Amino acid sequence: MAKFKYVAKDKAGRTVKGEVEAADKKHAVEILRGKELLTLKLEEARRAALAFPSLKLISAGPKVKMDDIVVFTRQLATMTGAGITILNSLDTLGDQADNATLQKVLWDMRDSVNTGKSLSEAMGDHSAVFSAYFVNMVRAGESSGMLDDVLDRVASYMEKTSALHKKIKSAMVYPAVVTGMAVVITLVMILRVIPVFKEMFSGFGATLPAPTQFLINLSDAMRHYFWLFVLCAAIGAFAMRWYVRTDKGRLAIDGLKLRLPVFGPLFRKVAVSKFTRTLSTLVKSGVPILSALVIVAKTSGNMVVENAVNSVKESVRGGESIAGPMGKSGIFPPLVTRMVAVGEKSGQMETMLTKIADFYDAQVDAAVEALTSLIEPFIIAFLGIVIGGIVISMFLPIFKMSTLIAF
Repeated sequence: MAKFKYVAKDKAGRTVKGEVEAADKKHAVEILRGKELLTLKLEEARRAALAFPSLKLISAGPKVKMDDIVVFTRQLATMTGAGITILNSLDTLGDQADNATLQKVLWDMRDSVNTGKSLSEAMGDHSAVFSAYFVNMVRAGESSGMLDDVLDRVASYMEKTSALHKKIKSAMVYPAVVTGMAVVITLVMILRVIPVFKEMFSGFGATLPAPTQFLINLSDAMRHYFWLFVLCAAIGAFAMRWYVRTDKGRLAIDGLKLRLPVFGPLFRKVAVSKFTRTLSTLVKSGVPILSALVIVAKTSGNMVVENAVNSVKESVRGGESIAGPMGKSGIFPPLVTRMVAVGEKSGQMETMLTKIADFYDAQVDAAVEALTSLIEPFIIAFLGIVIGGIVISMFLPIFKMSTLIAF
């Protein structure tokens, strides 16, 4: 989401100024029109920090976890369904919130609602906590008079999304820990063990085998210039972080994710599941299809998928169906496009999208389990090659010496 500065006329003819958060300028104009404002001037509010996004390394405060948002949403839905006013609900939930950041946000929202803002407008003022998807779902619930039902759908969606992310993270923990341990063991051997062997080999008076000499030279270089290696690694990490945060870098990395031989299919299934479930929930809640596609694009988490959804949105704006442009994008599998086409023809789009999301959730579960089983032998082989290679290289001169003594 981007911030836009605007100058507009209200119903009384007065000139008003302010800022609004939106996906793009068209979306910003629609938001202002919904507030009964006539836009005179609209431009993106640029901040100095955006020129170097990677420099923003320190958070302003503790983040609000998705689990906290899910609990808040469930509780708000229950209280709204029981007839408790939004103002009293926010006041109560703010008092009992464990997260200090969320508590402050809820109290700010309470004050905003108390001054006449709607719940969706109050949430829109805190885009760091509530996503565009969340805000637009609440706006649709307010318009339809089914806010409690919509909040339940949002909570269910977030629970499934959170569960999906946790499964993927848990699958990555084991290989990450083992790889980290392998790196630490390798560094200890290079910096501490190999120098001991070097002292022992110095009295041999013979030419050392090439692998042994290479490891000794590497150990000497790392011990004498360790600070330089650390500095280069830090600069490389900083440069990569900056590159990934640029549009070009993010597009390149996101495209690479989808093309990876083992992880690529998993990332693609996650993207399809997230796209279909988000779009299904938005359509079911009465959000217009063009607005829904804008939100889905921004919340996709992958720039390649985001560009594909934006292309679909423009085609739909031009009068085409959804399934046709989806098939041309090359991102969505034929199964998805055909089921969407059936949903469009039968008028059951949200049902089809939900079925696709459930199917791909099951596919992701199976892929994560298979990936975990597949990674383990690769890690063992990696440890054997690296650690075993170092050990064998260090003992080669001893084997050579014992052979000479035998003869």
